[in-house]
Amino acid sequence: MTIRFSSITAPLRTSLLPLVAALVLAGCASTAEVATNITAPAQFKEQSVNTDAAAAPVQAAGDWWRAFHDPSLDALVERAAASNTSIQQAAARLAQARALARTVDSDRSVQVGVGAGASRQAGLDRNQGNKPSTLLNAGASISYEVDLFGKLAGASNAATLDAQSRESLLQSARLLVQAETAQTYLSLRALDAERGLVREQVEAYGDTLRLTERRVRAGDLAELDMARVQTELSATESEAIALDRQRALLEHALAVLTGDIASNFELPSAEWSTALPNIPAGVPSTVLERRPDVIAAQKSVQAAQARVGVAQTAWFPSISLTGGGGSASPDLSDLFKWSARSWGIGALLSLPILDGGRREAGVQGASAQLDGALASYREQVLIAFREVEDQLASLRLLREQSAVQALAVASAQRATVLSDSRYRNGYVSQLDLLDARRSELRNRRQALQVKSAQYQATVGLIRALGGGWGVATAVGAL
Repeated sequence: MTIRFSSITAPLRTSLLPLVAALVLAGCASTAEVATNITAPAQFKEQSVNTDAAAAPVQAAGDWWRAFHDPSLDALVERAAASNTSIQQAAARLAQARALARTVDSDRSVQVGVGAGASRQAGLDRNQGNKPSTLLNAGASISYEVDLFGKLAGASNAATLDAQSRESLLQSARLLVQAETAQTYLSLRALDAERGLVREQVEAYGDTLRLTERRVRAGDLAELDMARVQTELSATESEAIALDRQRALLEHALAVLTGDIASNFELPSAEWSTALPNIPAGVPSTVLERRPDVIAAQKSVQAAQARVGVAQTAWFPSISLTGGGGSASPDLSDLFKWSARSWGIGALLSLPILDGGRREAGVQGASAQLDGALASYREQVLIAFREVEDQLASLRLLREQSAVQALAVASAQRATVLSDSRYRNGYVSQLDLLDARRSELRNRRQALQVKSAQYQATVGLIRALGGGWGVATAVGAL
């Protein structure tokens, strides 16, 4: 369409220039790309010092927990996927967003309606005087808004992008619940192992106490020695009870994650035989492109950008086409006769001239929303990189700590064996034996805690990478 100014007076032409400029800007802004000012590195910083080259087979998308080869874990994650309330809430929000998208898109379609009515009145028709008259009518109406400037299409696109963002948030909720279920289960199994270790130490203190009691009765030791052993035994039993309490709380947390009542949920103690998958070296940073929360933030930016274009189309005129047809008659028997027919068509073009700055404020508000969405997207990407680097650093340092701690455990166990033998033969004091046992228990528990931290960091890394470390499912761009 060409706009000619030759026949327009100078004052009018001057008043229309800002409008034309706004129309041009609106058409350009709806398709412009928004810069995110984020340059992603080729790989993660911690990968340069990660020398682990062996990796467990990469599982299919959504089944990353199977790399741990633990049937109990598999069953719990599947239960959580089916019954977790956080996932159900996210699914409901997605359904709501999709319904809203369909509602907005329906404005682009032809609107057809039918209706019928009856009225009785008097005094309005001078020919009838005050005599009441009845009018019956029935008909159909049709309307359609011509979307010449993309206002309706832009609103529909924004709503669709919102729904896609909600879909990604649902995937993010699933991943979060899967990771929390796995981490809670692994923490519980680590506690089972630690509880077994402490109970084993309780039995060892019990043997020492019985030996000490015999020696006290024989007069070889003083009662003070027996009191010391009894103190260690009671203190260790107290620690075992504290671990029992922690396990009960983790079991209740698993019940909530799997959508069950804590009173009905029970997970018996079992040996901690879960495999620890290794993350391969050289994982590219592009895997973050498939993180659902990053995708959701990206879709929100695109939706906000579309709404800026919609707000700018308020400067364009709107065109609506209407039509209707039916019949009207004072008698029901004549309502559908050909002579009672009526019809009408119409077109309406509207363009507000003065609105007190409403349209400009709408554009400014949409632009501010876009700025906020961009900041949220950038923040989400920064958080994603931080989480991956955190877990990579944790795995690297925990691997080193585990090797050093293993040496400490071996030395502590050897010291306990030697101290126990020498104590039974009267070469060392009871304090030496108790100190050796305390050192062994402390180091063995520390080793278990390091092992548990390795499992937690592995699950955390898989979650930070979006559910695995393969690149086949990566989509989008940072």
